[in-house]
Amino acid sequence: MTILETVYTPVGSYAPDFELPGIDNQVHHLSRYLEKFRAVGVIFMCNHCPYVSLYLDRLKNIQAEFAANSFTLIGMNGSDATKRPMESFDNMKAFAQHHQLNFPYLWDSTQDVTRSFGASKTPMAFLIDNNGIVRYKGQIDNYPQEPSSVREDYLRNAIACLFKNQAINISETEPVGTSLIWRN
Repeated sequence: MTILETVYTPVGSYAPDFELPGIDNQVHHLSRYLEKFRAVGVIFMCNHCPYVSLYLDRLKNIQAEFAANSFTLIGMNGSDATKRPMESFDNMKAFAQHHQLNFPYLWDSTQDVTRSFGASKTPMAFLIDNNGIVRYKGQIDNYPQEPSSVREDYLRNAIACLFKNQAINISETEPVGTSLIWRN
């Protein structure tokens, strides 16, 4: 059995900075996003996860809703492409184009950033304020199967509270989705 070291990034602590390639063939740095935006939502996702598929429209809607308030989502794929070839960088590009993603999609080929955040499932959301502090982490909402049945819109509510300088009532939830595929 292989034991993987995972660094847990708790709510209230600094998010780990990263320097990762995006499907736009540019290198993306969290620190540069934090200079430009009031808040950043990092969503750990992958191409094969049925839960990610259920959430794609909701994620694109969140991006569209809050973009004017100086917010951006960043999709991050930290699944091992050697075990699951459909997670390759080229397949990420095709996935983003097919689904018309309106936010950057980054590749964590070494899985170092994914481990540093402590992501365990896809999708898993981390809301980071412009000081680099994790303000929310966990589920996007409480009902992946049907958007009309959502009763708790965790990520959207956390973003709204952050922009109103209000306390985030639910700052952490247990992620629900597909377990990340780790390299041995």
